[in-house]
Amino acid sequence: MNTKQYVALFYFSLVSITASLAQSIHQNLDKRFQSFLAQPGLKNGMASLHVIDKNTGNTVFEKNSDIGLPTASTLKVITSITALDLLGANYTYKTKLYYTGIIDSTGVLHGDIVIQGSGDPTLGSDRYEQTKGQTLLNKWVNTIKNAGITAIEGRIIGDDRLYNGHDLPGGWIWTDMGNYYGAGISALNWQENKAGINFQAGSLSNPALIASTTTDLSYLQLINTVKTGRPGSGDNVYAYSAPYSEKIYLRGTYGQDLKKTIEISLPDPAFALAFDLSKAINASGIFVSSTPTTGQRLVEQDSIFPNKTAELDIHTSPNLTDIVYWFNQKSINLYGEAILRSIAYLSGGKTSTYDGANYLQKFWQQKLQLSISELDIIDGSGLSPQNNVTTNAMNRIMQYAIKRPWYESFTKSLPIYNEMTMKSGTIGGTLGYTGYHKAKDGKEYTFTIIVYNYTGSASKMRQSMFSVLDILK
Repeated sequence: MNTKQYVALFYFSLVSITASLAQSIHQNLDKRFQSFLAQPGLKNGMASLHVIDKNTGNTVFEKNSDIGLPTASTLKVITSITALDLLGANYTYKTKLYYTGIIDSTGVLHGDIVIQGSGDPTLGSDRYEQTKGQTLLNKWVNTIKNAGITAIEGRIIGDDRLYNGHDLPGGWIWTDMGNYYGAGISALNWQENKAGINFQAGSLSNPALIASTTTDLSYLQLINTVKTGRPGSGDNVYAYSAPYSEKIYLRGTYGQDLKKTIEISLPDPAFALAFDLSKAINASGIFVSSTPTTGQRLVEQDSIFPNKTAELDIHTSPNLTDIVYWFNQKSINLYGEAILRSIAYLSGGKTSTYDGANYLQKFWQQKLQLSISELDIIDGSGLSPQNNVTTNAMNRIMQYAIKRPWYESFTKSLPIYNEMTMKSGTIGGTLGYTGYHKAKDGKEYTFTIIVYNYTGSASKMRQSMFSVLDILK
């Protein structure tokens, strides 16, 4: 046998082994997934699985992958990948501080201090050193002092006009929007549009009183009917409010042995920032004569928005890759809605969630020829149960990310579950996972699995889903 024959034989053997392994994985997945579908918890439900050979891009296995299902937070990977490709990994938001009117010879500003938002979801967030709320307030107070301002005969205005004030995506439910994970979106976000409440548990079934709040909420009315729950019952506190609510209703139970700060959403984050900055300026010895307000409130009052005189500061957000990291690691819904609005604004000068979803659909229709019905989305975070995406679409988008220059930073944003790198998603009746995994034999896979309308415990269904994904190990 000559050299050419040896090479041909080796190549043929390698191809045969590879095909055999692929067939084995397919058979094992098929067997395990059929058993998975037959479980009682899915009698009236639906499950979908799509697996791709990460290196070749070929489909290894699929079942029900062309059926649109609610995504829960797995949608965040699509929002992330679209933004990294469209906006760029180094994209940043700019928040401007400026004054209107004039500063007289004694240092009195006859005008307003304005904080102009551009949609930065990290403004005031504790997740980054440079964005912390107190850090920013201190910097802005010092900047105002350094400008020679000794008093302000005017207001502190939170300019949230870019997105027409504070808003929520369509499809979000009432029981979500008052809580931190249901915080709405503004052009001027502040401290992730949430605040913390500390309760003092009492005797069983008696009121759990508010002991303190993490920020001054004196401009809001907190109506607290929370009761003390039995030891071990945990956090069953829900806040009920909507954009621009002046009352926040606190209901449910707080475990007698619980030591936890309950986080609620802010009804008007732009006002919250203007309020906090006004308070900080007054505390520094610079008197502010008028109460704080926002750009949207002035629009609604048919007031003329004052013209800029001079810029005082420009705050730059962390890079998009750093935002995406926390977006996926901690599943921060606000970040998804901010990113989707940015896609709308940068792509076509639009500012609504609907426009952002529309641009996202068109982007993947052009890139991967995915039909719009495969990406039927109405928000950027997956909180709405009305989102419907196929596992085929999600998995192909995940596969697309592999050859992009920002891929490594994207994978770092994905948590580890079941010893696999993947993003999870959980809302009522829906569980999902999407990610990447390298098997012991060196083969690598891109996968997406979603379960909808299951019955039984989430933990039991989760372990059952992991048993399917274990085939890829």
